Parts: sequence; C-alpha cells; structure tokens
Amino acid sequence: MDPKHLYLGIDLGTSAVKILLVDEDGKVIRTESREYPLVFPNPGWSEQEPEDWWKAVIDGVKAIMRGIDPGLVDGIGCGGQMHGLVILDSDDNVIRPAILWNDGRTFREVDYLNNVIGKQRLSELTANIAFAGFTAPKVLWVKNNEPENFFKISKLMLPKDYINYKLTGVHCCDYSDASGMLLLDVKHKCWSKEMLSICGIEESIMPGLYESADVVGCVKPDVAKQLGLSGNVKVIAGAGDNAAAAVGTGIVGDGGCNISLGTSGTVFISSEKFRVDTNNALHAFAHADGGYHLMGCMLSAASCNKWLCEDIFGTSDYAGEQKNIEDKDLGENRTFFLPYLMGERIPINDTDARAAFVGMSMDTTRKDMILSVLEGVAFAIRDSVEVAKSLGIKIESSRICGGGAKSPLWRKIIANVLNIRLEIPSIEEGPGYGGALLAMVGCGRFSSVKEAADSLCGISAVIYPDETIQKKYEKKYGIFKQIYPSLKSLYKTMKEN
Repeated sequence: MDPKHLYLGIDLGTSAVKILLVDEDGKVIRTESREYPLVFPNPGWSEQEPEDWWKAVIDGVKAIMRGIDPGLVDGIGCGGQMHGLVILDSDDNVIRPAILWNDGRTFREVDYLNNVIGKQRLSELTANIAFAGFTAPKVLWVKNNEPENFFKISKLMLPKDYINYKLTGVHCCDYSDASGMLLLDVKHKCWSKEMLSICGIEESIMPGLYESADVVGCVKPDVAKQLGLSGNVKVIAGAGDNAAAAVGTGIVGDGGCNISLGTSGTVFISSEKFRVDTNNALHAFAHADGGYHLMGCMLSAASCNKWLCEDIFGTSDYAGEQKNIEDKDLGENRTFFLPYLMGERIPINDTDARAAFVGMSMDTTRKDMILSVLEGVAFAIRDSVEVAKSLGIKIESSRICGGGAKSPLWRKIIANVLNIRLEIPSIEEGPGYGGALLAMVGCGRFSSVKEAADSLCGISAVIYPDETIQKKYEKKYGIFKQIYPSLKSLYKTMKEN
C-alpha cells in the first residue's frame, strides 16, 4: 500500500502556534505547540514580535517532521489571528512589534473613521465600520504617533501572512483575513482605493490577494532544508482564524453556524451570498470557501476564565474549579460578570468598557465567581446571536470549538443561554485543521473546500438545551443586558480620571 500524502496545518494563535500533521483521510497524525510572549506596553495595548512567531513555527515544524519522510508532505495551510498590523521596510525587515487584534489604543482613529469619514461611507467602501482591533485604525495610529516608522513602510501584512512570506518570499493575503483590515472592498474582493487613500498608503504596499485554497508559492529551498521538508511543498494562502476554524468544523456553504470559544469568542454564520447588517453590528467578511460570512466577535472569552483562575485564584486547574458546579446551580447564580477585560467589540464597540462583577455579597463563593464568568461569556455570545436574529437569520444549531469548548459545563451553559443544540466536531483542532483542509484543496486532494469539509468534518456529540435551565437563563439574560448601559457613562469618567 502506498504511503498516504500528508499536510501541515498551522494555527498562529495569540499565545501560541499549534501545528498539525494531517493525512489525506483527515486523520491528525501529530501535533506540536510552541508558546511566545504577549506584551502589554501600556494599559489596553497588546503587541508581539513577528520573529517570535517564526521561531516558534520553525521549532514546531522541525519537531513534527522528525522521523517523517519529507517527500510525503504536499502542502501547508495556515490559519491565524486576524487584524494584527505587521509592517516591513524596503528590505522586508519588521519595523516595529505587531499591534494585535485585541489592542485598544486606536480609539481616536476609530472615532475619526466612524464620525468624520462616517460609518455609512465606511460600510459602502468595506461593508464594515471601524473597530479598535481592525488594521486600518492601527495604520492611522502609526501615522499619527510614529511618523518615522510610517514613512519606512514598504509592505503591510497580517500575522499569518508574515509566516507565508517567510516560507515562500511572497507577500500575500487571502480574502477572509483581508476582510478584517477595513481596507478591503469585501463585496468586490479588491483593495479599496479610497480607504487606502484615507490611511495615506499606496496599493503597492499591500500584499497580493488570493482565495484561501489558492497556492501562493512553494517553500523556499533553504527554508525547506531548515524545516525538514522537501523543496516542492506548496504553501496555500490560508485564512483568518475564524474562517479557518469554520472550515475545520465543517461550516461552509449557506446557513451554517460555528461558535469559537478561544481567547476571543465568535459567532460565525456562513453564507453563499454577500450581505451586510444595516447597523454594522456584525462583521461582513469573505469566507474561506469562496463565499461570505457574518461574524460577531467578543474580545475576551476563554481568556476571562484563564484570567480568573490563573491571575486571581492562582490555579490552572480549570476542570477542578468547575467540578462542584451542578445542574441545579445553572440559572440560580446571583452574581453577574461583564466580560470586557480588553474593551469590547460586538455589539457595543467600546474600547473604554471594562469587566465587572455585579451582585456580589458576603455569601458569594469562589464557585459563584467561576460560574458567573462562564455565564457572562455565554450571555455576551448571545448578544451577537440576537443581532443575527434581528436580521431574520434562524439559528437552531451550531458547531462549537476552541479551548473553552472542551469544558462540558461551559457547553451546557451556552446551549441553554442560546436555547440551541450544540454539535461537537469529531475532530476539534481549530484553525490548524481548517488550514490543513485548505492545503488539501490547494494540492488537488479535493475539488472544493465544501467537498473537503463534507468528507472529513463529522460530529461526535450533540448537547441539547434543558427547558427548565433555559427558562432561568432567559430571565438572567434580561438582567445582564441592563448592566453595560448602566455602567457606560462611568467607564468614560474613569478613563478621564
């Protein structure tokens, strides 16, 4: 029997890179993860060194390839954290640390774009309005605050595209990731000349645009030797992390939904047709399957639980913290948590918002605080679902993925808060698995992204809402919705003082 063809999927996350080795039948053969630093130079700022990503990729791929015949690996596909600003000079050297998706420094630039250029004009040009995490406000921030760096810019890239560049020497970007820059005309899939002009940049500094399964080049010979690969491995354009995760969980074509519970939280709704929420409360992006999607995004999801457990309680035993929470506790908690540790995107678009515990008393326990964090994230996810419902979109079920989705308790809470059934993918490896599937398509293993997803993405379990618990959460969500409006003016006062 001939040996099976292999594919590498890379998930360039916020805290670590995860690399998968996947065979042509979709079986994950090996995984490797490598962490890298995340730096917060000022309150609300978030940065990383792109070279740290590359070093982690080199180390991870070398490890995963030990004992593997290099000739069996056909292609590489990358899914990565979106929106991050990577700028290169004329020698392709990184000019400054990357400004990440969860960085909130661009509130003045966001205000300028939304209120001077105007939300309606932005939506006409890009199908979206400005959010602090998007790339265009970051470009304007560099222009306004670091003019010496701005004038050095020769190429502007996104995080996963920097990895593709290091692999191939090609400056490239796929449509799904480019959609989150506020520089792409999403409907027509081209750079918006007017948006580039608003940001003071030329189209020549932008990377070439590709569909996610397109081949952008092959791994350079010297890099292939360094990584333990052959010299003819194809590199696929890849996708933004949420689009890649959707592919990896089988959410392609029309009407599918995926909830991702990672560092950030997203509700991803796939569509064959381009559509825009008239209030721009949901992002309107291109999808990695060649179609489009709507997406709601909260900046702090599983990271809220990580923060409470590790930074406040001093433990990394997440399961241990949840083990005493029973079904009878769900919907009975009197403590609420507002999960805005880094400000928030959907639906409030407020960089000043911060997290808060509300309703604590002398009898509030550690268990209550853990439960309120899990519930608060679920309520914030529902905020995006409610926007989708207002557009006439019916969501009766959703796939769920991400580190937080490994918690049976959290899955149960979300199913009941949203009152939908949740489907657990049979293979849950997030954006890296989607990247590997895209590589299979690019290398000819499948004729389309849909064919790959339909063939390889199954379901291992389904969680159904419980009517009693669901009704309790319906009332609790009504209270949750009142918390942010009650605190909104206070956040502004706190910032000014």
